[in-house]
Amino acid sequence: MGKRLKQQKRGSGSPRYLAPSHRYKTDLQYRRYDDMEKTGVLTGKVLSFVDDPGRTAPLMKIKYENNESGFLLAPEGIAVGDKIHVGAQGKLVLGSVLPLYRIPDGAYIFNIERNPGDGGTLVKAAGSYANIISKEGKIVYVKLPSKVTLLLSNECRAQLGVLAGGGRLEKPLLKASANYYKLRKARNRLWPSVRGVHQSAYNHPHGGKQHHAGKPTTVARSSPPGSKVGHIAARQTGRRKGKRTAETGQK
Repeated sequence: MGKRLKQQKRGSGSPRYLAPSHRYKTDLQYRRYDDMEKTGVLTGKVLSFVDDPGRTAPLMKIKYENNESGFLLAPEGIAVGDKIHVGAQGKLVLGSVLPLYRIPDGAYIFNIERNPGDGGTLVKAAGSYANIISKEGKIVYVKLPSKVTLLLSNECRAQLGVLAGGGRLEKPLLKASANYYKLRKARNRLWPSVRGVHQSAYNHPHGGKQHHAGKPTTVARSSPPGSKVGHIAARQTGRRKGKRTAETGQK
C-alpha cells in the first residue's frame, strides 16, 4: 500500500508542517480605525527596521506622537528618522497610511484593506504594489499586481509607495543549503519536495509516468483530497488557439 499524500498528511497538524509562529515578530495590522484616524491625523517616526522571518518584506518600528508604538511594512526609499502620517488628514508622504479617497489616481500603494478596519490584507509581498485606476462615488478601482481589478470602499486604508525588498530573488542561492535555510528553517516549509511524476503510481496520482504516457493532470474542483493535485479546475489546457506565436508568426 502506498504512502499518504502530502496534502493528506498536512491536515493532521504535526510539527513537520506547522509554521514557527513563535519566532515571528508581530501580528502585523494597522492601528484600530478610531475617530482620530477618521477625522484627524497621527504622526509617527521610524525608529528602526526589523527583519521578520515570517515575511518577505522588512518591517519598520513606528513611535507615534501619542506614545503608541507599532509595526508597519517598509516602503522603498524610507529611512530611520523619517516621519509618516496616519489618518484621513495626513499628508501624501512615503509610507503614510491613508484612506483610498485621499490618495490620487495612479499612485502606488500596498498593504490594502479589503474591508474598512480589517488591518490590511492585500499586496504585502516584497517589491509588490497596486495602482488606483479611478474613483466612482464611494467605490475605488484598484489594479492588483496580478492585473485583477478590485472594487473597494473608499474608506479602506493603504500605504503609499512600493514595498521594499523587491530584488530579493535576483541574488543566486548557489547551493542547496542556502535554500534549505531560506525555506525549511525559516518558515518550516517542507523542502526539498519530490515531483509527483518521479514517484510510484501507488504513492501519487501523477506517478508512474517516466517511461509511458499517463493520465491528464487536470482534476475537478469536487475531487477528494487524495486525488486533488495538479491543475485543479483548469479553465483551459495547452496552447491557446487563434493566437499568433512569436516563433512562427502563424495562427
